[in-house]
Amino acid sequence: MTTPVNSRRWTNWGQNQQSVADVLAPASIDEVVAQVTASAEAGRRIKTVGSGHSFTAIAVADDQRMLLHRLNQPVSVAGDLVTVQAGMRLSSLNALLAANGLAMPNLGDIDAQTVAGAISTATHGTGIEHATLASCVEAVTLVTAKGTIERYDRESPEFPAAVVGLGALGVLVEVTLRCVPEFVLLADEKPMSLADVLAGLNDWIPANDHVEFFWYPYTDRASLKINKRVDVHDRPLPKFRAWLDDDFLSNTVFEGVCKIGRRFPGVVPTLNSLAARALSARSYTGRSDHVFCSARRVRFTEMEYEIPRAALPEVIDALPRLIESLPFKVLFPVEFRFTGPDDLWLSHGYGRESAYIAVHQFQGVPYEPYFRGLEALCEPLGGRPHWGKLHYRTAEDLRPAYPRFDDFLAVRDRLDPARVFTNEYLDRVLG
Repeated sequence: MTTPVNSRRWTNWGQNQQSVADVLAPASIDEVVAQVTASAEAGRRIKTVGSGHSFTAIAVADDQRMLLHRLNQPVSVAGDLVTVQAGMRLSSLNALLAANGLAMPNLGDIDAQTVAGAISTATHGTGIEHATLASCVEAVTLVTAKGTIERYDRESPEFPAAVVGLGALGVLVEVTLRCVPEFVLLADEKPMSLADVLAGLNDWIPANDHVEFFWYPYTDRASLKINKRVDVHDRPLPKFRAWLDDDFLSNTVFEGVCKIGRRFPGVVPTLNSLAARALSARSYTGRSDHVFCSARRVRFTEMEYEIPRAALPEVIDALPRLIESLPFKVLFPVEFRFTGPDDLWLSHGYGRESAYIAVHQFQGVPYEPYFRGLEALCEPLGGRPHWGKLHYRTAEDLRPAYPRFDDFLAVRDRLDPARVFTNEYLDRVLG
């Protein structure tokens, strides 16, 4: 479903969140200031919206929806510091960086999000020497509820709140990122038994730049993905193999398999077993963002939980029993990623090495008992839900998980005392 940008009706990418609201589409920072000022004076609310890739209601507007798609231009490139307007998509950012011999040090597995949306929800990739994408931010420019333009850099007291700000503090209009020289990745992907993956993790994670794996429910099979920096792009993936694996099999065929599983749930364990064993190993080199990011056209709903890395074995041990107990079948593999700590107050990885567990369900398939079951496993371990992925937490039980939670709320009280930028989701998770 594609919703026109000037439509009052909006649906997110996962098609599980909808709203009807008046639309604001500023083309400059001055227009943002004028629209925020007018809204605050009229007692109205604004919710900024990026590309709609959050599954939570974080971007659901109940009064006015501000789209930032027209604020999508580069501002400056000064050495490794790159400033862009906050509505720029990651795909455009990656192209801009490549044209200047630069790259993001790490990325997630899609590049459809806006820069503002990605950092505000603490989007992440994998790699124990890396934290969230927000950890690359050196400064942000924010339009506050008073209509003032504020720039916060790493020396500003508000900085650790403003970067992963959940859209609760104001409208992000510019972001300065510290980038790195462009680099090539060697991708090594192979099917393995889950037992072998788990046995090797503690060796592979510190020895490689980026490690993740997928486990196929109802099987003992997994798929391991390791990316390492190399000096030479000497093993490009043939175009046919790239199309076959990343387009035809991962999207067209996988969607067909999911539709079969949705209609005939009893065959899902067999389908998962066939899918896991049909995978073939591959090794190739590529420009970093081309290796990190791939197309995702199969629609789904998702929950992702961060837990302390040391707690991962407890969750992995319990997951098969949880899945077997469900009154429906799980069609998607479970994804596991790993990051290092950062110092941003509402970042999932604040202050610790993290393991992430992401669970998905195909569009139209029940998910709530599955997601609540994972949450019940992770919350007692100090788990923190991804702000852009479905979860059921509230301010009351999130506060103990974030040591600087009340400090964030104090910044919010200063910058948006009248709650111009709130919505029902923020009321639930922030109070």
